[in-house]
Amino acid sequence: AVGPKIFQYVVKVIAQAVQLLYVMLRMDRPSYILLQNPPGLPSIAVAWVVCLVWRSKLIIDWHNYGYTIMSLTHGRNHLLVQIAKWYEKLFGRLSDYNLCVTNAMKEDLWEKCNIKAITLYDKPASYFKETPLELQHQLYMKLAKVYEPFKEQYVSSAERSAFTEMDHKSGCVTKARGRPALLISSTSWTEDEDFSVLLKALEDYEKFINEGIKLPSLVCVITGKGPLKEYYNQLIDKLHFKHIQICTPWLEAEDYPLLLGSADLGVCLHKSSSGLDLPMKVVDMFGCCLPVCAIHFECLHELVKHNENGLIFRDSNELAEQLKMLFLDFPTLQGKLENFRRNLQASKQLRWDESWDQTVLPL
Repeated sequence: AVGPKIFQYVVKVIAQAVQLLYVMLRMDRPSYILLQNPPGLPSIAVAWVVCLVWRSKLIIDWHNYGYTIMSLTHGRNHLLVQIAKWYEKLFGRLSDYNLCVTNAMKEDLWEKCNIKAITLYDKPASYFKETPLELQHQLYMKLAKVYEPFKEQYVSSAERSAFTEMDHKSGCVTKARGRPALLISSTSWTEDEDFSVLLKALEDYEKFINEGIKLPSLVCVITGKGPLKEYYNQLIDKLHFKHIQICTPWLEAEDYPLLLGSADLGVCLHKSSSGLDLPMKVVDMFGCCLPVCAIHFECLHELVKHNENGLIFRDSNELAEQLKMLFLDFPTLQGKLENFRRNLQASKQLRWDESWDQTVLPL
């Protein structure tokens, strides 16, 4: 941390380039180098140099543009952003094959960079699936030891969480009567997700209940860690809800798919920095047959089909109205929420391995 920021950044990039080049040139010769971008600075250039040395093929997997992510912090006209944009276009053209995550990005790569790509949609891994009730109960009891919203609200003879209970004699697990609805969102707590939108919608949801609308209590779980987590935790601490509980746990890797498969509704606030990539968290939620409310951006329709597998909203007011509409019939099986779930169950999506074999293997 010496000298101006731009000097620090240049030194960091040079150091990473040398380190990466050293590591890659010591590997056995690969036939292909598959590189996910971003981050692409300095890895695209280094991978290209290594491919020249080894006479290997370079495949770039475009998930977004690095320069658009940098522009969230520095602004689109910043010198570093412009250099990164030039760099990505130049070295991107030197690849042998290209994959990308949306048709919109495929068109953009061709029009702006003269790069021909194949669309490979993200698909959920096989462990993202609906969670059986017994496993849900085990997970809730485990989380209840640490997080207040999962604890039983009153003492009973059964082993009970806020959502499920198990009869000691029969060992049978049932969903608890009068249980709250479980809403889940996951985030890396960065600038491309504005969580104040969700917090404002929850304030409106609380008002709906106070006005006498028959809605369930909510437990809102926001998972993940990142730079803005502390900032939003401070905002959450200032909210005083009677009918809504919010917790921001960091889950163990094996617990995250189980919680997605147990939830009633997912919320996605990811706004693509380029408008051309799709949120992986929604892919995972759909793998668990979990309906989603997602904030609108340019190519989201390639994943979220409005009124079919979820809903798309533009602001906190629209999200609040969607929450009210979806939870009005809770927990009956006749409402729109259950229709979305049934549509996801019927869609029989491809899993990651199958998608890879169909799209990438022919290359």
